[in-house]
Amino acid sequence: MGHCYYGFIKSLALLSERMITRRCFCSFAPRPWLFVGLGNPGDKYKGTRHNVGFEMIDAFAEAQGIGVNSLNCKAIFGQGFVGDAPLLLAKPQTYMNLSGESTGALAAYYKLPLNRVIVFHDDMDLPCGVLRLQDKGGHGSHNGLKSVIYHFRGNREFARLRIGIGKPPGQMDPKAFLLQKFNASARERIDTALQEGVEGLKLVLLKGLTESARRFNTEQKYKHIRLQTMPT
Repeated sequence: MGHCYYGFIKSLALLSERMITRRCFCSFAPRPWLFVGLGNPGDKYKGTRHNVGFEMIDAFAEAQGIGVNSLNCKAIFGQGFVGDAPLLLAKPQTYMNLSGESTGALAAYYKLPLNRVIVFHDDMDLPCGVLRLQDKGGHGSHNGLKSVIYHFRGNREFARLRIGIGKPPGQMDPKAFLLQKFNASARERIDTALQEGVEGLKLVLLKGLTESARRFNTEQKYKHIRLQTMPT
């Protein structure tokens, strides 16, 4: 009888702990951050320049031990904590040009202000492997960002982690360039950038966006100067 009673008390304590953890994530301050990586679904697009947003989500999730393996609002989705900061991770499966369908739905479902959203995307205006963290901006002719802004009702007040992939060589069609896989040297730069991005994003969760962006972008500025004249 006593053994059963103590087993019951232990089970009740575990259940209570799980309920408190879940309630903390959903209801208590601070609000979760939503990290969204842009890309195209399917093996055909894996490893292409246009999919570095997906890769950034994967790198961050792996580093923090967060599973990204459920479906939510048309995205592959995961949630967890970094320290005391609750975090949502998403890779929209709508294809790039409709990324906002998923991103907008997630932000609305979790009742998030846009200053708690960071979108990761490829950027041809930065040298390959250079990152930039910004608190807002336009779409820069990026169709995924266009869709996100549209589904945020034209509001551009959300942060972005821009991941440099460089410009297409010569007269190459930009669309073809985006859907190509990286060559060996560019792949090495991107892999390094992903790890730098992980550290920058951890800083955002611990220190907030403004201070983190200032420190992170200063470091990336010197990398930009060093890499901008190097071929990819």
